[in-house]
Amino acid sequence: CDVCLVGSEMCIRDRAEGPINWSDGLNHLICFGFGFSARALAEQLAALGWRITGTSRSAEGTERIRALGFAAARFDGTTPCTDIRAALQSASHLVISAPPGEDGDPVLRQHQSDIVVAPGLKWIGYLSTIGVYGDHGGAWVDETTPETPVSQRSKRRLAAEQSWLSLANSDGGPTVRVFRLAGIYGPGRSAIDQVRAGQARRIVKPGQVFNRIHVDDIAATLAAAIVTGGTHSVYNVTDNEPAPPQDVIGYAAQLLGVPAPPEVPIEDVGLSPMTKSFYSELKRVRNERIKQDLGVRLQYPTYREGLASVLAATRAN
Repeated sequence: CDVCLVGSEMCIRDRAEGPINWSDGLNHLICFGFGFSARALAEQLAALGWRITGTSRSAEGTERIRALGFAAARFDGTTPCTDIRAALQSASHLVISAPPGEDGDPVLRQHQSDIVVAPGLKWIGYLSTIGVYGDHGGAWVDETTPETPVSQRSKRRLAAEQSWLSLANSDGGPTVRVFRLAGIYGPGRSAIDQVRAGQARRIVKPGQVFNRIHVDDIAATLAAAIVTGGTHSVYNVTDNEPAPPQDVIGYAAQLLGVPAPPEVPIEDVGLSPMTKSFYSELKRVRNERIKQDLGVRLQYPTYREGLASVLAATRAN
């Protein structure tokens, strides 16, 4: 039917707990931070008749959002935005991916008072990171695992999660859900693109694995949470198979029919501070909750299906 979203277990219309008219013009999503994941969700919902407003830190960014056919507001987190205040008067849903800074979450810092009085706001989704779990020596973790973030970046994300969830405790407040994302990839942002550009490196750290998630599966998970409501506050959004990074690059090269870059020991590679922080943590992240509670069926359960889809999309274009 016309309201099915990729990756859902069944038609989202059938999964809805209450009456949702997806094209009645009353659904208005504001995306604070219009990055890779927010855009994927926005494009799916816009096709169903939703109004979309996205924010960017720059004038160039807002123009790009408008070029996609969406409303846009410039918001850099340093001052309140008049356009956002106006948009909140008709907003039904929010998705927040804007990163927190040293002084906390920028959206809450500038617009918390506007959000709590927004008349039609029903649902808030906060996009966080599996980095909040920290290092677990390769053990499996799930949403019940205590958070022990290592990097300042992940510590700020955890604090922001807690701040957003506190809104759900207010009388009559909107539903708030936190989504902890693994490494995001998709068309234009994948191992396929890295290999094609000659930028791929097969960095080897024995025993190292990472979870990943295709951007379309993120969008499908968010849509399922909007419809079903869910019974939990926090969801891991990851694939089924944490895998060594060098294997992913090797598979991308295989799909492209080119030689894989040589393996390089991590000790011989000059890594950026952010990349070093990723390699300093080792864990395997479970995703059963999105399947069992939200009814999500991943379209790309491993990097293999995901990279094959990326390649097919590029060849089709």
